[in-house]
Amino acid sequence: MVPRQAKKPGSQKTQTYILENLGCANCASKIERQINALPSVTSASITFATKQLKLTAKSPDSLLPEISRICTSIEPEIVVTPKESRPGSAHKQAKEGIAESTISLLTIIVGACLFAAGLVMEHMGMAEASLIALILGYITLGGEVLTTALRNILKGQIFDENFLMSIATLGAFGIAEYPEAVGVMLFYRIGEYFEDRAVAKSRSQIMDAVDLRPEVVNLLVGDEIRVIDAADANVGDILLVRPGDRIPLDGVVIDGESRIDTSPVTGEPVPVKAAYGDEVISGCLNTSGQLKIRVEKVLSESMVTRILDSVENAAANKPQIDKFITRFARVYTPLVVAAAVAVACVPPLLAGGDWNYWLKTALTFLVISCPCALVLSVPLAFFSGIGAGSKKGILFKGGVAIEALKNVQAVVMDKTGTITKGNFIVQQAVSAVPEITSSQLLALAASCELASTHPIGSSIINAAEEQNLQIERPGKVEELAGLGIRAEVAQGVLLCGNRKLLTVNNVDYSAFNKAGFGTEVLVALNGRFIGYLLIADTIKDDAVNAIKRIKAQGITTAMLTGDAQDSADAIAQQTGIDEVHAKLLPQDKLNELSKIRNQYGSVMFVGDGINDAPVLAGADVGAAMGSGADAAIEAADVVFMTSGVEAIPQAIDIAKATNRISWQNVYFALAVKALVMLLGLLGYANMWLAVFADTGVSMLCLLNSIRILYK
Repeated sequence: MVPRQAKKPGSQKTQTYILENLGCANCASKIERQINALPSVTSASITFATKQLKLTAKSPDSLLPEISRICTSIEPEIVVTPKESRPGSAHKQAKEGIAESTISLLTIIVGACLFAAGLVMEHMGMAEASLIALILGYITLGGEVLTTALRNILKGQIFDENFLMSIATLGAFGIAEYPEAVGVMLFYRIGEYFEDRAVAKSRSQIMDAVDLRPEVVNLLVGDEIRVIDAADANVGDILLVRPGDRIPLDGVVIDGESRIDTSPVTGEPVPVKAAYGDEVISGCLNTSGQLKIRVEKVLSESMVTRILDSVENAAANKPQIDKFITRFARVYTPLVVAAAVAVACVPPLLAGGDWNYWLKTALTFLVISCPCALVLSVPLAFFSGIGAGSKKGILFKGGVAIEALKNVQAVVMDKTGTITKGNFIVQQAVSAVPEITSSQLLALAASCELASTHPIGSSIINAAEEQNLQIERPGKVEELAGLGIRAEVAQGVLLCGNRKLLTVNNVDYSAFNKAGFGTEVLVALNGRFIGYLLIADTIKDDAVNAIKRIKAQGITTAMLTGDAQDSADAIAQQTGIDEVHAKLLPQDKLNELSKIRNQYGSVMFVGDGINDAPVLAGADVGAAMGSGADAAIEAADVVFMTSGVEAIPQAIDIAKATNRISWQNVYFALAVKALVMLLGLLGYANMWLAVFADTGVSMLCLLNSIRILYK
């Protein structure tokens, strides 16, 4: 067989469509396979949990007629529509399954009454009336199944659930097992009803967890409040946000003061203060005061839409287990059908046994030959994992990232902005001469740094202001690149900087004896060394506990940083990090990461800077802090919106639980089906039990999948 040539991307466009009335996970995989076979399609991915088709092609919209034809040839009720951009559309799609279940429920009730009447009349000896009631019950319950099966056969679609159930129940009629035929169809329809309800409910729960987009906003026009659609708000509009309301769009506070609960977006449980000039992000909850905010980003660009899009896009990025199950399902059904034919024919021909007995056994095989439990539960488990992560401010960019996380053997972290807060603070001010106190030394250094925009200079000024020290604005300031600052104050000429600055100016600093870790700023006055300041970053509050949790998972921790060795060692000692690699240039980090991978295995790298992007892309799993640079977030597989270290072990826990539950579903579904087949061969299983092995197992696997949301 000649392998199919890879499609060339060229000028590609990705479009998302909603497959309304898509009701079968196995059918979804068939549709996806046929769309991918189109020569003009680069890639197509259907997410059953959201009923979305993500299509990449040169002109996706031009393919709509062909895509609609493929969809309706497999499921005639499907309607393909472009994804709506209006707020709430995904939410409505998530809940549509529940609203459409009323007709199915009424059909089941009527069919159940006819089935019960038939059994009662049979018990009373009214054979003809009983048969009529059972036939009417079968037509009521199975009419849609039979017509769908016939329609699909005419289109060349066989071995689907409708065809297999039709053959099984009609076969039961053929051997005069009328009550069993109707009862099996009733049990099947009940199972399908509850399965559809469970799918719709789980879809709704997951979408509720991530779809925080507002329907409307309160627009201020002068003193008047107008309620408008959120999608109609523009940059620069002034919105009123009352206590208890969500922040509707990303913006800046222009009036009022309040505390904002950011946990719906970032997972951070402690509310933060918001006042004039503070940025606020959509999806967060205004807990106390009334705010007026100026819109900075429209709905399509705001955080709530970015989160929703990332979750939906992640669901389309399928893990290897999902692809394996899809391939397995294509082989599984024909094999079981072949086994059913063999069971029906071989034993009676060889041993001359009871044809009816072996035919009934073969019919049980047909009932359980549909792989829906597998095809539905595995992707739903990963989608639930993505939803669970988003509730904690962890954005997985696909099932592949979740799958890779479970194998991580080492977590490698950048220091500044990842383990530490990235805010420099003066740790010590050490005077080297008796006539100058540490406070005076700090005040002199702050005067020297007053014109500086460097983070270290800002930290010195902040420290002096916190102590209410008098800071003198220098008469003349000269910033010396790579050295420090020279300034003229009332006391004379000040030098603030590194050792090279003092050496260049012939200042003797032999009295300098560094005690502690951090960046040192040496200070000289009129050519005399008078002391030094130590400035260091502060460790994030959750860093110590988070690293303990990572190590408790049996994972090695390491730190890569460009900082000095003593500073890096001190941070590692305080947090419990196993390995430290310091004084690294950006290009050196990737080399060190490769060495760690060779030693331990699969590696996760966590960073936030622009220079971390190559390492994030080169790691088995790259994770970026949400507060970091856009380049780092773009290159990452996982984004931690909280920017907390605790998100690392949380992400690993979710990944392991997701993978564990998906394999539980696979093992459970196959084990039950195999057991029912074995019991059928031994004469202990009937078609009722076979229906449980099909729809009942599907529902149990589905419920097992969504429990990740509640962990």
